[in-house]
Amino acid sequence: MLLDSDAESDVAYELCQVVGRAILPYRSSGDFGTAFFFQGGDDPAGESLLTAADLVVGSGGELGLRASVTEPAGVAPAVIAEAEIVPGWARFAGDGVAVLPTAGLHRYAGDGGWRWRVQPVPAGIAAGPEVVARLGADASSAFVLAHGVREDGSRPLEVAIERVVRDGDAVLITTELPPGYVGAPVFIVQAEPTGGVAPYCLGLVLPGVGAHPVATFDRIRAVLPATPGDI
Repeated sequence: MLLDSDAESDVAYELCQVVGRAILPYRSSGDFGTAFFFQGGDDPAGESLLTAADLVVGSGGELGLRASVTEPAGVAPAVIAEAEIVPGWARFAGDGVAVLPTAGLHRYAGDGGWRWRVQPVPAGIAAGPEVVARLGADASSAFVLAHGVREDGSRPLEVAIERVVRDGDAVLITTELPPGYVGAPVFIVQAEPTGGVAPYCLGLVLPGVGAHPVATFDRIRAVLPATPGDI
């Protein structure tokens, strides 16, 4: 669905309110990206951190923390080295996705005397195959929530309003995104049979030149762990 500019602004604002605290800045081997929390079901144990597999290479990766995603204030560190988190990332290069069960992140926080205060993307809005199938060659509005990279090195939360299309089996954001956006969640809205519209998390941004493939949630769900820590 292609929205007018006012409706796009309204959707972008609402997404920031609902899932803004799902999003974290990520950096590995000099590459900047974004990761996000996803809640796979009603069981808290089904929570994972997701990003693009191409970001999770080598060692030295780290997650950045905003003050709004932890409590109490002033206790959590500014960054978490991924080497300190067990279990760590599992890479699924064929699907473009990396998955980190968050049990280790919660243990790390507890050991440090703080806790997470996040808003995971809920399973109920993860796009199923039928949502992906409704996309076509005509552009739809897409909303990418990411931590960009400013000239001073800061990583603010941003929303890019873009266009997404489906070309055969490929789903693409039609423009090249700024540094820091790889791994970020992509949202769309679609019309419902009742006459309203509903938001969906389409998937996550993969690396690209001129355009970006999207790893859609039908691919992501196929690699999520059935139980915490089983990857």
